[in-house]
Amino acid sequence: MTELQDQSELKGAQRPRTAARVAAIQALFQIEQNEDRPESVIEQFLMHRFGTTLDNASYEEGFVPEPDTRLFSTIVRRGVAERDVVLEQLTQTLPATWPVARLDPVLRALFQAALGEALEGTVPARVLINEYMDIAHGFFSGDEPKLVNGVLDTIMKRLASVPSEEEGGHAD
Repeated sequence: MTELQDQSELKGAQRPRTAARVAAIQALFQIEQNEDRPESVIEQFLMHRFGTTLDNASYEEGFVPEPDTRLFSTIVRRGVAERDVVLEQLTQTLPATWPVARLDPVLRALFQAALGEALEGTVPARVLINEYMDIAHGFFSGDEPKLVNGVLDTIMKRLASVPSEEEGGHAD
């Protein structure tokens, strides 16, 4: 997981919300790979992985600022809670020849974080798409960022077209 950690340091510098999102992807990856409990992983990140200094002088004064820990915790919890919805949305969006299980595990964690955050409904879809596409560029050098853009755009448009209960979309 060191490459994943290196990428978070690269993308998170001076951007606490971005750092929180990258760390959430790492945490969701760890939860899936190790079958860890979400609260244990959140606690591990809060106590041991945030606020570290870097030996690399190319980062401003060798320090990665603290991520927005509230956002980090929210994304991880939402990503885990909404996992079934995320997998369903990905299955509906990806071609049948490319099942969700075939996705790179980091990409699955990225989609889980992005869609978990999107389902929270507090950040505009276009902002989330741009942010997670930028993060994807930090993890991948191929076509994955384009895939992230297309998949998130499709799913977020689909989710936006479903009336919420507040809009009178519930059945009586």
